[in-house]
Amino acid sequence: MSNRIRKFFSRKKEEAKFKLKVGNIGTGHQLNAPSAPSSSNRQPPKDVYIPPKRQELSNEAKAAAAAALARVEKKDNKEFNTSLAAIKAQAKRELEAERKLKEEAAAGAAGGGAAEAAKEVVENKNLACHGVFFRCPMIGEEILPKKEWKIKIKEFLYQQLEQERALTACLIIYNCNTKEKAEDCVATLSKYIENLINHPDEEKYCKIRMTNRIFCEKVRYVEGALDFLNGAGFREQEIDNEPFLLWCKDNLDPDMELPVLLDALQNAEPILLELDRNIQVLLPMQAKRTELPMDFFRITPEEIKREQQLRSEAIESAQILKTKAMREREEQRNLRMYRFALIRIKFPNGIYLQGTFNVYEKLGDIYQFVQSCLADEALEFNLTLSGSQFSDQDMDKSLYDLRLIPSVMFLFIASTTNVSDENFLKEDLLMLIQPM
Repeated sequence: MSNRIRKFFSRKKEEAKFKLKVGNIGTGHQLNAPSAPSSSNRQPPKDVYIPPKRQELSNEAKAAAAAALARVEKKDNKEFNTSLAAIKAQAKRELEAERKLKEEAAAGAAGGGAAEAAKEVVENKNLACHGVFFRCPMIGEEILPKKEWKIKIKEFLYQQLEQERALTACLIIYNCNTKEKAEDCVATLSKYIENLINHPDEEKYCKIRMTNRIFCEKVRYVEGALDFLNGAGFREQEIDNEPFLLWCKDNLDPDMELPVLLDALQNAEPILLELDRNIQVLLPMQAKRTELPMDFFRITPEEIKREQQLRSEAIESAQILKTKAMREREEQRNLRMYRFALIRIKFPNGIYLQGTFNVYEKLGDIYQFVQSCLADEALEFNLTLSGSQFSDQDMDKSLYDLRLIPSVMFLFIASTTNVSDENFLKEDLLMLIQPM
C-alpha cells in the first residue's frame, strides 16, 4: 500500500512541474489533426465512464438471459390487459404485497419505530433507484454509497500510518476533515516546515508551544496534523510544565527530507471517488417509478419540504404574469437543488436502460454510456427527446446547461429499420431485469 501512496505523490509532483513549465498556454493540437468525429462514430474521451470488462457468458448465463427475455414478453402481454377482472386482480395483488411489507417492517421494528419502518419500506418501493453509488480504484473494487466510502478511506489511510507516517498524514488531513479545516491546517503546517528549511539553526523555529492559540485553532484538533508533525521530526515534551513540540532532524521518517514533505503536503488532495452508473434494466411498468432518493439533492430533506410548502403557497401568485428574467431565476433555483441526474433510455422493444450521471457531465457521456451497453457497439444510433434531436455542438454541453435534470427519458433510434423486436443490449445486462 505504501508504494501506492508514493506513486500517487510522484505523479502529482510531475504534474506540478509540467504545469510550471507550460504555464497557461492552453491545450494544443496538431495542424494536420483530423476533424472531430461525427455523433455516429464517437470515440470515448479518456475521462468518460468506461464500464468494467465483463467475462464471456457461460451457457447457463445465456439461458438465464433468454429466460429474462421470455419474462419480458410475457409481462408485456399482461400489461395491456385492461379488463375489469384483470384490474381488480392486479389491485388485489398490490394491496396484498403492500400489507406483507408493512407486517414485515412492523415485526422487525420495536415500539413506535414500527410505523416509521413500514412507511419507509413502502416509500422505497416508489423510488427510481436506491441511491447514488461510487467506486474508488485506489482503495478497492467495491461499489458503495459516499458515506460508506468516507469511512473506508479513513480506515485505509490510518492503516498506512506505521509505514508512511508523514505522507499518509497529508492524505488524512485532506480526506478526513472539512475543506476549510484542511486548508487552514495546511497553510499553518507549511509555515512551520518552511521556517525549519530556511532557518534550521534558529531555536525558536524548532519548537511549537501546544497551547498557542493559532496551533490550537488550526492544527491540534485536525485529523492527521499531529501525525504529520511527528513524521516531520517533532516530538512532544514538557518545558516548565508546559507542553511543546520539539523538532530534531534525527526524528524524521527514514529516507525523508523536509522539502519533500513540504511538497507532499501542498500537493496532496482528496482521494477522488468515481460515480458508478448504477445500471438498471427496467420493464415498462417499473419505469413508472420516478421518485428520486435524497442522495440526488444538494439540500436537506427539511429544506426540500420547505421548498414544497413555498410552492404550494405560491400557486395563486403563479397565475400572475412573470417576466422572462423572473422565470429564468426561478428555473435556475430549481435546477441548483440537484447534484445528480437520472437518465433513462427507452428502446424500441419497450425495455429501459437507466444510469446515474453528475449534473455537470456532458451529453456526449450519455452517448458513450449507451454505446458501451449495446450488444453491437458499432451500431449507429441517435437519442431524441420529445421528438427533438441534438446537434454535434450539444455533445460538449453539460446536462445542467441543457436542462436535462433531475430526470429525463430519451428515445433510442437505431440507424437500421424494422428493429422493434430486436434486443439491443448485451446479454449480461438483460439479466439485470428484475421481476415485477
